[in-house]
Amino acid sequence: MEIGASWEPEDSATGKTARNGLEHSLVPAGNEATVIPFARDVTMYKLLFFLFFSVVMFSQTANAQDPSQWVKGNLNDLVKLYVHFHKTPELSFHEKETAAKLASELKSVGAVVTENVGGFGVVGLMKNGDGPTVMVRTDLDALPVAEATDVPYASKVTTVDADGNTVGVMHACGHDIHMTTLVGVARFLAANQDKWQGTVMFIGQPAEERGMGAVAMLDDGLFEKFPKPDYALALHCNSVTPSGSVSVRPGYAMANVDSVDIEVFGRGGHGAYPHTTIDPIVQAAKLVVDLQTLVSREVKPIEAGVVTVGSIHAGTKHNIISDSCKLQLTVRSYSEEVRQLLLNGIKRKARAAAISAGAKEPEIKISEGTPSLSNDAELTAKMKKVFEGAIGAKNVLDAEPVMGGEDFSQYGRAGVPSLMYFLGVVEPRKLEYYETNEIAPPSLHSAEFAPNVEPSLMTGIVTMSSGVLELLKK
Repeated sequence: MEIGASWEPEDSATGKTARNGLEHSLVPAGNEATVIPFARDVTMYKLLFFLFFSVVMFSQTANAQDPSQWVKGNLNDLVKLYVHFHKTPELSFHEKETAAKLASELKSVGAVVTENVGGFGVVGLMKNGDGPTVMVRTDLDALPVAEATDVPYASKVTTVDADGNTVGVMHACGHDIHMTTLVGVARFLAANQDKWQGTVMFIGQPAEERGMGAVAMLDDGLFEKFPKPDYALALHCNSVTPSGSVSVRPGYAMANVDSVDIEVFGRGGHGAYPHTTIDPIVQAAKLVVDLQTLVSREVKPIEAGVVTVGSIHAGTKHNIISDSCKLQLTVRSYSEEVRQLLLNGIKRKARAAAISAGAKEPEIKISEGTPSLSNDAELTAKMKKVFEGAIGAKNVLDAEPVMGGEDFSQYGRAGVPSLMYFLGVVEPRKLEYYETNEIAPPSLHSAEFAPNVEPSLMTGIVTMSSGVLELLKK
């Protein structure tokens, strides 16, 4: 039969064309005498198989969804979950109900869940055949901040802090966005298991704001009781980039964070007779000035470092010279070399200030905080390409390193190639307004921080799901 020849179905018994019934084949009109019944039947079976196969493939194609399509169809339920998390915040090491809710969500999609790991930590394992293990982490805790946004679901929660003060509680750092994103990724992966192979390890980590939750989970055997992941992914809200975008950076992205408490000593007395005293406030003032030269004169100009004296307290009355003065410092750096240079320099200069005043040696306490966050270069490059394919290259920005801290870094220090990327959460028109009027947008930890929820969740879930699919592709 030539392409374009006319045809009609033919009745196998009469040799006539038939419009109804199962016993007819596709034959050229006018060539009925040449038709062999067996050949007609084979042709019929081939046609039926082709039609059946086409219907199945069309159905599978119609049902198959990439992360973007899936999120659009499931966003309403996820927004409701976000509102729940936002309205019910809990402080670090008190995330009992938050952890229970996250555990319940993970169980509902088939994950094998273990609770109370390193405190209120949650581990959910979703296994789908053999393959690598990818860890996806969210933080659980909120901040002692009284919310001042005008959103209808603003937190009204208050609690009593460790000092006995009644404080407001708010997800002012976006951890509610982080948790909802993780649940969205879990739901997507559970509904699309034909797209990936391996194990996803969902982590709900407590006490990120205290810089202690990751260590608590690791010390509780996170990578001994459960599979040590081949990769670890996390995201964090960014309060200065537009919703619909993400930012990535290989190498150092966040800083070492150390806290230093110093008490310098003097000899108290009457303010009218300073010659009979050793004034600890003068000694502390000299130390504050001397500390500034650590970064400006001892750290290489191409390296980064911060030494900030955030608190200084001494004395009780106008005319009394006190016996001591207390200082509190935050110290930030990226490299371990600069970190040690700054900490050793603080000790040296504090002792020197005491010697110059003829005072006894000061007390210096260093509380090690979080190590610097260094994103794995190879993993970052791979995920950047994935993100560009998922949301468009113009929406994947280059992140600048910051001096904030994040204990997600501990998983990288434990030997897991890791990436934390940054999720834009500011409504673009608001961001344009802020920039035009030279107004800083509400920052993370601000009582006025209010992310643009729907597009932020969509972007977070699409990029994270796409990243996991790439790392666990069949």
